[in-house]
Amino acid sequence: MQGLTIDYQLTLSAIMRRAATLFGEVEIVSRGADGRLHRYDYAAMVRRATQCAVALSRLGIGRGDRVATLAWNTHQHLEAYFAIPAVGAVLHTLNPRLHASELSYIVELAGDRAIVVEGTLLPLLDQVSLPRAVEHVIVMGDSAGRPAASLDFDELVASGDASAFVEIDLDERDAAAMCYTSGTTGRPKGVVYSHRALALQALNLTTADSLGVSGRDVILAVVPMFHINGWGLPFAAALAGARLVLPGPRLDAESLLHLIASERVTLSGGVPTIWMAVLHALDARRPAADIRSLRALAVGGSAVPQAMLRGYKERHGVDVVQAWGMTETASIATVCTLPASLADAPAEAQYARLAKQGTPLPFVEIRARGEHGLVAWDGEAMGELEIRGPMVASQYYDAHAAEPCLTADGWFRTGDIVTISPGGCVELRDRAKDLIKSGGEWISSVALENALMGHPAVAEAAVVAITDEKWDERPLAVIVVKPGRQVDGGALRAHLAPHFPAWWLPDRFELVDEIPRTSTGKFLKTALRDRFRNARGEAITES
Repeated sequence: MQGLTIDYQLTLSAIMRRAATLFGEVEIVSRGADGRLHRYDYAAMVRRATQCAVALSRLGIGRGDRVATLAWNTHQHLEAYFAIPAVGAVLHTLNPRLHASELSYIVELAGDRAIVVEGTLLPLLDQVSLPRAVEHVIVMGDSAGRPAASLDFDELVASGDASAFVEIDLDERDAAAMCYTSGTTGRPKGVVYSHRALALQALNLTTADSLGVSGRDVILAVVPMFHINGWGLPFAAALAGARLVLPGPRLDAESLLHLIASERVTLSGGVPTIWMAVLHALDARRPAADIRSLRALAVGGSAVPQAMLRGYKERHGVDVVQAWGMTETASIATVCTLPASLADAPAEAQYARLAKQGTPLPFVEIRARGEHGLVAWDGEAMGELEIRGPMVASQYYDAHAAEPCLTADGWFRTGDIVTISPGGCVELRDRAKDLIKSGGEWISSVALENALMGHPAVAEAAVVAITDEKWDERPLAVIVVKPGRQVDGGALRAHLAPHFPAWWLPDRFELVDEIPRTSTGKFLKTALRDRFRNARGEAITES
């Protein structure tokens, strides 16, 4: 016997309908690269997204087609966010912080048929080798220097007749969006999200024990929309009817503080490096910026130090809510809020809890596996975090589809080493495969090592993470030089520069006679981290 309920499809189109019909007058504020603000409302956004959908259909874009976006957080990007899935196509966000060679690889692997690009990012797109499958380049914003064969986004939208839009019969399990991993354990891998996954993720962010997004909020979407769908915040804001503020490319502390104060922001989210810079700016201001409207900052991407939790709470009255997630979990999967049992506990106990990664969102299940099986939830036993739920990837896309990512019984292996406390609170203890997270973005030590060892003067190279006050972690390269050869930091950086983004390049290079190894012959990176953690010695760096 089955339940007698309507088979309602959980789709992004349903969120779009809700935003237009219930929250049409709620404002959306967008700041362009030139600093000017654009203001309109959800009704206007949905109307333009609908026009865009009609125009895309006329271009032949339809079910299953991948449409890439290379853009910052703007109102035009938001329109594309809804328009592309509305025609059954797949929104594929590209990270402009990647090297052009990586973007070339990703665009080809995804099979994109069109690319929607911010005008300010055209110089980057010019360096990308576009495959023949890309039929259309659509330019948003300032189109000075726009390629002759490209289309103007606003003109394309204007050409679409909103009254001609007919909603297609979407299945909630149809693909809606695609993001690629940062390629830290090999080449980037595609993760494809269903409409159902993104709708449930948006709904989860409205629950009280996650971010509690509601129609009373003003959300400043700092986390880039190209980074795991902006953590789902654009969709959650539209679902709840929250006022939405899109900051564009300017994410410096003063620019963000200005928006928080002028737009009376209540909630925002981003990586720790962003909010550490804002905290430093707040502490330095006399008088301090007016951030009394701000109720919480959601922070994820890397661990949040207790000093940051204390700084915001004790000096500025703002709660920092730590979250954990990954591309394969459709962004946020755990959130750390203070349980009722600690409401009256000493501050030390509260901060110790809030410094953890938190408990899973609704319909997300967790466990951890050690060398001898599943580990106890005692806050001490460590193991690799495994996770399952309707927002979690079941496999990678296309070329990487055969790569195993699930356990035999269907749990996703995250690669993160954690402990789980009684009650299900996750604490990240280590990162598998020695990944480096700088400014909330992953850097592959293996990729850097392989490239360094391609230099004619380098015999061996190991890259490890060292603590950095601004970026959380930065790469340090440990080099064994071949006998009779010499090398300096400038030459090594020049050797790496053509192959990696500038922020991947090591800040320091250390010369050693040999690199310690484990019993199996692998580099003993724990020893290197211990040795150079606080070292201030003979580092060879670019002058």
